[in-house]
Amino acid sequence: MTIIEVRDLVCRYGTRTILDGVSFDIHQGDVVTILGGSGCGKSTLLKHLIGLIEPASGSIHIGGDEFVGAQSDTRQRILRRIGVMYQSGALFGSMSVLDNVRLPLDTFSGLSPDAIELIARLKLRLVGLEDFADLYPAELSGGMQKRAAIARAMALEPQILFLDEPSAGLDPVTSAGLDALIRRLAESQGMTFVVVTHELASIQNIADYAIMLDRSVQGIIATGTPAELAGHPDPIVSGFFLRKAED
Repeated sequence: MTIIEVRDLVCRYGTRTILDGVSFDIHQGDVVTILGGSGCGKSTLLKHLIGLIEPASGSIHIGGDEFVGAQSDTRQRILRRIGVMYQSGALFGSMSVLDNVRLPLDTFSGLSPDAIELIARLKLRLVGLEDFADLYPAELSGGMQKRAAIARAMALEPQILFLDEPSAGLDPVTSAGLDALIRRLAESQGMTFVVVTHELASIQNIADYAIMLDRSVQGIIATGTPAELAGHPDPIVSGFFLRKAED
């Protein structure tokens, strides 16, 4: 089932067009990576998909609802379907890990404090941080901070998790552990993951499907599985996967 449908999306900053006529579908339960070289529009596309920026034109349907221009109840309904983990983790340093995960539940759920506590601890258990609930973000490693941010993004039971460069700044072993967590959550929780990344190992470890952007076409240059893109006839696409510099 299609859970995200993007059609003819045009993204601009002022008069500068970043993405022009982008269309794709994402199916429920898939782990999809958005990749490409620097300046290709990965972060711009993510900001449009989570509603931080309105496109110049085009449509974004999430769970069947049009996100572009959505107002009030419709917009809130869409936002409740998604969770976001930002590249830095964006945890609140003055709050414990548990309180960071509790925050969206305290704000939006209407549940009792005891129920909120239970859910927050369950989310921390899912990411392997149940024993670190009372620590503060500064007391965690980089990989643990990313896990805590994922737990917070899952607090309200979203259908879709958007992850912005989850492996950025992590060593290879920690990055591989985070990749394994993403795959495990996708399979056990039935959530859809949309992951913005340029890390080849992560793409190959986690992606069911990949969407590759390129600055030269102001949009999508190729789609497919990581194996399909690695063998793609376009040298820009295959070169990205084989780490070949352009001539």
